Amino acid sequence: MTDPAPTAAPVAEKQRHDVLDSLRGVALFGVLLVNLRDFSLYGLLTAEAREALPTAALDRALDVVMAALIDIKAATLFSLLFGVGFALQMQRAGTDGDATTRYLRRLLLLLLIGIAHAWLLWWGDILRYYAMLGLLLVPLGRCTARQLAIAGAVVALFALPLLRPWIVPLLPGLMPADQAAAAAFAAFSGDQVGDALAANLDYDLRMRLANWSLAFFVLGRLLLGAALGFAGVLQQPQQHLHFWRRLLQAGAGAGVALTAFVLLRDHGLLFADGWWTSTAARSVSSVLRSASSIAMALAYMAALVLLFQQARWRRLLLWFAPVGRMALSNYLGQSLLGILLFYGIGLGLGPRLGLSGIVLATLLIYSTQVWLSRLWLRRFRFGPAEWLWRSATYGRLQPMRRLAAA
Repeated sequence: MTDPAPTAAPVAEKQRHDVLDSLRGVALFGVLLVNLRDFSLYGLLTAEAREALPTAALDRALDVVMAALIDIKAATLFSLLFGVGFALQMQRAGTDGDATTRYLRRLLLLLLIGIAHAWLLWWGDILRYYAMLGLLLVPLGRCTARQLAIAGAVVALFALPLLRPWIVPLLPGLMPADQAAAAAFAAFSGDQVGDALAANLDYDLRMRLANWSLAFFVLGRLLLGAALGFAGVLQQPQQHLHFWRRLLQAGAGAGVALTAFVLLRDHGLLFADGWWTSTAARSVSSVLRSASSIAMALAYMAALVLLFQQARWRRLLLWFAPVGRMALSNYLGQSLLGILLFYGIGLGLGPRLGLSGIVLATLLIYSTQVWLSRLWLRRFRFGPAEWLWRSATYGRLQPMRRLAAA
């Protein structure tokens, strides 16, 4: 008798890459710090209202630090890691003919999760983009790592300036940004759930149109991440230390220089007049801004991979791994906690504490997630959202509890 065909199942725990989970955990810290500006409603305040906050002076300094080190870079790193995850799934699948079907089912489920998250909790959801754009990675799975890297760089750097003249005229008229922000602020600050849900839907629709370039932002970074995954440099990083050292040098050098330029440009301290106020300058600035975030995110990734090779640093970075293993649960949990803390339907803290309070809230929420993730994974194999996602993907309930040691 022949052995029965193996049953498809999620990747075994021993096959997980601790360095990848740690990277995801670190990226989620940055994502939380950035997103709390919106959860706290600070991002909806006018410039005058921000200046009226008692923390305004410190907030101005924190704003510069976050713009230099965290903003866009955190989302870039998270998107790169999603692309890496796609490549790893395709490599594990090998010759499994059902692998593509499962991957498509997985993305469809992620799309449904993202839509529910966006419409019921927070308009800033990114999961929908990962799901829809992840479909494009399937036909590109046969490309080489070099081809994916080139395609990703072209899309990430040049899609916005090249497509803006063609897409912007096609967009419908939108409510002015300040009016839309004021309406959303009023609804989110109130204590009526129905008003908050309705405003969330309205603001989500506006932001999908106003931020149409976000699709190309995500796609370019997914392709770059897939290139890293297919190149194999993250699966066995100790065998590719030369690559990671070179990437750190190149990424940090370019990232610091470009980020400095972008900050000086944004604050009117460099090229405040003349040619740099033209349409062409806007396109050049767009390319340099994208390049700065990608270079810095790659430098962060390289630095963390290299630090992970040292025992002392590995022990520290492994604290982030449980958060990364439960990335979906923690991402959704961040939205829920943010709304419960800052919206009027929750504790109603609002933006009164400014960016200073956001930094403090980030530390408290993330520390709680680290503790809960470690506690949860001592008893269970997956996070709750991951378990539902995987069970639906494979069409049967996955074993959830860890088996007690014999």
